[in-house]
Amino acid sequence: MSQQFETALVKQFHSNVERLLQQQGSILKDCVRNEPQASEEQFWDQIGATTSVEVFTKNPDSPQVDTPHARRRVTMRKFHTGDFLDSFEKAQALVDPTNIYVQNFVDALSRDRDDVIINSFFADAFTGKAGATTTVFPAGNIIPVNFGGADIGLTIEKLIEAQRLLLSFQNQKGRQPWYIAITSRQLSDLLNNTKVQSADYNSIKALVAGDVDTFMGFKFKLTERLTLSATHQAVPVWVKDGVLHATGIEITTRVAEREDKSFNWYAYARAMFGATRMQEGKVLQILCDVP
Repeated sequence: MSQQFETALVKQFHSNVERLLQQQGSILKDCVRNEPQASEEQFWDQIGATTSVEVFTKNPDSPQVDTPHARRRVTMRKFHTGDFLDSFEKAQALVDPTNIYVQNFVDALSRDRDDVIINSFFADAFTGKAGATTTVFPAGNIIPVNFGGADIGLTIEKLIEAQRLLLSFQNQKGRQPWYIAITSRQLSDLLNNTKVQSADYNSIKALVAGDVDTFMGFKFKLTERLTLSATHQAVPVWVKDGVLHATGIEITTRVAEREDKSFNWYAYARAMFGATRMQEGKVLQILCDVP
């Protein structure tokens, strides 16, 4: 064969564009309370428990028992993204990338939504009449990294303690789902720290395999977006209505021709949402060691 035959070789490209690995869609949106919001800031009113007065006499005076009121503030956060589709390059390509660009933008905003929710678990909540009072996450709601005697990852003992704390705060099982968000590291911790002869081992194996998503009353949500601080992973445990996620603008996409950019096409996506912790007694933090 001629030594110059290589000049006849061609390069072939596939007609589809493959998306690289990424979280697609929101993992946590459906695990919290969802509400619409048509303002930059919105206040959500609450009332607390009251007491009754025992009657010892006939025809007693009517009691006046003040009902405690509280409120939480949700502030909208705005996100958007976009990119141009060069008309000349588009004409020379084998594939129209418009749809894949838009899908990519939707997933980016969905991850932003999850980050807003994750941040609300442990961030300061804004309370009071004007929403100007800062309510910090209580230290008593944190299960320490050394619970059980030594710095360690997620264990059954920590889950038992989380269950105990939620029950002690008057959360009743069955009224609202209980969730826990973990990374792949905590999933591995559960399997590695459970002895083969343990009655929980098969349940955890099924959880790791994805055959079930519930263990010890908690619905597990796997996400790699939890905040890692030093060598500790802050794992949130919450009751569904303990966190409120408000949407001002749902994820919206648009593709338009831009006359100011040589009539190139522009793909765009935006969204506006916010979140807050609604009740301290409905959110816990488990600190997990990450060697």
